[in-house]
Amino acid sequence: MFLRTATPLSAMFRRFRFLTLIPMVLLLSACAQDRYMFLERADLGPLQQQLADQQLEIFALKEQNQAQFDLLETRQQLRQNDLSAELRAQRTLLEKHEQRQPEHRNAINPQQQPSRGRYQGKLVVGELENVYMPVPGVIYEARIDSGAQTSSLHATNIERFERDGERWVRFEIEDPASEQSITLERKLSRNVRIIQASADEAERRPVVELPFMIGDHRQTAEFTLNDREQLTYSLLIGRNVLRDVMLVDVGREHATELPEGLELVGEDDE
Repeated sequence: MFLRTATPLSAMFRRFRFLTLIPMVLLLSACAQDRYMFLERADLGPLQQQLADQQLEIFALKEQNQAQFDLLETRQQLRQNDLSAELRAQRTLLEKHEQRQPEHRNAINPQQQPSRGRYQGKLVVGELENVYMPVPGVIYEARIDSGAQTSSLHATNIERFERDGERWVRFEIEDPASEQSITLERKLSRNVRIIQASADEAERRPVVELPFMIGDHRQTAEFTLNDREQLTYSLLIGRNVLRDVMLVDVGREHATELPEGLELVGEDDE
């Protein structure tokens, strides 16, 4: 009979132990959650301070970059103003020089034709100038380009050949006045290799020496022969001509005048 009454007691004891464990588990989980929230809240303050410090640093860097940009822009504007003032001063000096020079030269030699303008011994030219080429006797309206290294002349039917053991080149140019073709033969000075952006291979262009005249300045220089039909001007004057003898005033055109009485192609037939 004792054994029959023990079974309900043990069952009640197990039920009581289970009911006791439930509040303990809930209490422990609540403590752990509160501890986690406590650690998270404790770490949030330094993170917010670090974020605020980074924002201040970024703002300071932006202010520094803006100050440097403003300084560079101010310096660039001042330099541009200085260059503009210097150019205006040179133009004023050149105009005064042009006004005095004709009277001085005419007093020495009334028949001598005056130059349109020189500055520090150099001929002042504009972006466009009339250029006389005595061989064969034509006048081109040439583009003056200080950015081009060499001068260039429009030529077609270019043919290389030998004469007395020397290399020569035969080519045709067009008389701007009559639009007739003129055949010339000149000794080949050298060849240059030109790489065009639209071509895969380099192009060999002949270079010849030709005499020419701009204003009262006479000179012989190298000209690269190539087809300039797609370009506006048949003749280009580059740095090999301008160097040490001419100054380019980009705000002017036809700053020089060719002397009268030049021999031109076809004058004898008139």
